Amino acid sequence: MAIEHAAVQVARKPWGVGDLHPWSSIDVADDPVGELWFQRTHEHALIPALLLKLLFTSEPLSIQVHPDDEFARSIGLPNGKTEAWYILAAAPGARVALGLKGRLAPQALRTAIRDGSIADLTQWRPVAKGDIIFVPAGTIHAIGAGIVLAEIQQRSDTTFRLFDYGRQRELHEERAVAVSDAGPVQSQSGPRRFTAARTALITSRHFVIERIDLPANSNWALNADRETWILAIEGRAQIGSTSISVGEAVFIEDDRTGIEVGADGMCGLMAYPGPDPVAALLEDAGELNKSVGISAGHSPKSGGRSSPLQP
Repeated sequence: MAIEHAAVQVARKPWGVGDLHPWSSIDVADDPVGELWFQRTHEHALIPALLLKLLFTSEPLSIQVHPDDEFARSIGLPNGKTEAWYILAAAPGARVALGLKGRLAPQALRTAIRDGSIADLTQWRPVAKGDIIFVPAGTIHAIGAGIVLAEIQQRSDTTFRLFDYGRQRELHEERAVAVSDAGPVQSQSGPRRFTAARTALITSRHFVIERIDLPANSNWALNADRETWILAIEGRAQIGSTSISVGEAVFIEDDRTGIEVGADGMCGLMAYPGPDPVAALLEDAGELNKSVGISAGHSPKSGGRSSPLQP
């Protein structure tokens, strides 16, 4: 059982930024921050299946690709890396690359990596606040400048670079060619409203990402039978004994708790292992109480389902 206010691990990157507000109050000083990784705080905690990050870009990231589970295990890694991006902020003209404009044979891809023409063959697209982008393992991709995004991914840091804008870092031609689906991406299904407060943004076998929109001063029951991450992107709330506001995250696993929403409401991202949305994960506490005939100040009889949160 766990309810933890996630710790933040800072990753300094040359393509990062010097001001993280309003997403973090960390003092950047003169060393740009590119990523904030959210981590569990319990000393003996098991390693989660998912990793939640914030990314901040002042320059384009490398054009890269990640392995799938099968390839990762063939080289001694526990799993591959499928990920998704939720755009929190985007400067005018900001864009990301996803897939290629056309399909390349392995030798043609190898040539494009060697001569740098892969930069002109990737399919770039504009992004705006609120966009969600799914990046399956094997997809050639890149994140452009002027973007703040939340990334939810399989827990892996394995990246094979195809192009790096002259930064003099190693490229990984052999493995990039081996793992890449070197063609256009398939169309992605759009968000699906799950309940009035929950919208399924991504539903995959590796993870589910929901946007939650909780009204001001409302109460909710959270029943997490698997690892669950909640990132606040607007407003604030009290989750159990933990308060979170913009840019903060909570980890919950095998536990039940209540969410008390602040006066400005709370919007957030909620992520957990897939493949399907969990119907009873987040429920309106007031509606639950009505359904089991509980009034304020009363509790259900022992042995029955307890009320996660009294109104």
